Amino acid sequence: MMSHWNLPKKVAVSIQPDSDGFMGRECPQGECKGYFKIAPGTGLKGDNLPLHCPYCGHTAALDHFATEAQVEYAKSVAFREFNNAFLRELKSLEFNHRPSGPLGIGFSMKVKPGIPPPIRYYRERELETVIVCERCTLRYAIYGVFAYCPDCGTHNSKQILDSNLALAEKQASLANTVEKELAVHLIYDAMENVVSAFDGFGRETCRVRSSQSTAPAQAMNVSFQNLDGAKQRMQTLFGVDLATAVTPDEWSFASKCFHKRHLLAHKMGVVDESYVNATSDAQAVIGRKVSIDNQEVIRLISIAKRLGNFLVSVLPKPPV
Repeated sequence: MMSHWNLPKKVAVSIQPDSDGFMGRECPQGECKGYFKIAPGTGLKGDNLPLHCPYCGHTAALDHFATEAQVEYAKSVAFREFNNAFLRELKSLEFNHRPSGPLGIGFSMKVKPGIPPPIRYYRERELETVIVCERCTLRYAIYGVFAYCPDCGTHNSKQILDSNLALAEKQASLANTVEKELAVHLIYDAMENVVSAFDGFGRETCRVRSSQSTAPAQAMNVSFQNLDGAKQRMQTLFGVDLATAVTPDEWSFASKCFHKRHLLAHKMGVVDESYVNATSDAQAVIGRKVSIDNQEVIRLISIAKRLGNFLVSVLPKPPV
């Protein structure tokens, strides 16, 4: 009877990392379903550790994050294993009774395996950004830039800011070693990168904490391209005075640099009346290019770092 057949009740299926050492994961939340990858062997050590979705922060057991492709692959492997075991059991029942006597009738049963069920192989997807968490050293890959660490849940917005500021500082320092035309390009580009990095950091910092603000819908999209405007919004939404992180002179200097970046991004660096009115820059001449040197950029980087440190220290931790 079939109850005595030696058929497997469980089949272990191994999911292997890709050629870069990453293993795909997918958020089980229906409204997210975000795909990401982690590198086994990096990050936190221990058994039964939870996993965090880098996009929405959803937390669950590791086995809840299997991708749809991995599940289909595992099912196909298990089905083939069961199919093979079933055929082996049938094979053991084969017989061949030859006819005896002049009118004898012979009986036989022969099992032919046929085409085995197909294995649904898959390939992990290519992602845009590889990150090593500063806190737990997990190596993971995501779409976009900002994310929660899948292991420890730390949001990487400050880590990304520091990384971009370091690159801008290298650009500003390199300007001392090249010809004038290239030096100007490097300095202008570094200034734009500092402001863009801080704007991206500030927006993401507010977005992941929006539920803890006085107006979550507004906190989801706070711009930091204008420091004075950002200061007002931070006071309204989170009760935080961003300007207290630095001296009044440093704040005024940083605000002027942010306005210079606006000229670079939207006016080809040419001074206009609105810039003069906003900054009272005595050196600026309407119709001429704004003056920026690498020491300004390096000073702005130092101020941006302190503003970033201040924000993550005084704002509530993002919910995970």
